[in-house]
Amino acid sequence: MRTLVLGGIRSGKSRWAEEAIANSLEPGRPVCYLAPGPSVDGDPEWSERVARHRARRPGHWSTVETEDPEDVAAQLVRLTQTPTLVDDLGGWLTATMDRHDAWDGGSVEAPVAALVDAIGEFESTLMLVSPEVGLTVVPASKSGRRFADELGDLNQRVAALCDRVVLVVAGQPLTIKPTSPARA
Repeated sequence: MRTLVLGGIRSGKSRWAEEAIANSLEPGRPVCYLAPGPSVDGDPEWSERVARHRARRPGHWSTVETEDPEDVAAQLVRLTQTPTLVDDLGGWLTATMDRHDAWDGGSVEAPVAALVDAIGEFESTLMLVSPEVGLTVVPASKSGRRFADELGDLNQRVAALCDRVVLVVAGQPLTIKPTSPARA
């Protein structure tokens, strides 16, 4: 089953996704935590956030951190039989836009299509975390609007592939696309 978990900044979406995937599997089953996006060297606050995320994960989970946005689709293909949590698509999109000069007009269509294809072909439990457009900080700039447009399009494409979509607000999940009984 594929689940898209949306929410605003500090909404609890990551924590909810971690608990949901752990609770959906038999105890002790390995999970891969795929963390895409740019690292922010020299930013102690960001480093502390990353450390808190790492500390929450069970010891039997593996972690793949990648700054190469092209690697995420390849990792999903490689991990297709392994329950996987991707956190988060906003960081992946930022790195993708950087790599493809999309802030100034470059296209991210090819890497987005590759990611969407990999999600569509994924065979195990897949939990995807993404910021919801309008619930995140978006600067009033051309590049900020471009990011919001691209993120909104990505979230819609991923949601169409997912069996379930959950919006997390103040740590509370609201199912907006329930799993049908035939897919459960």
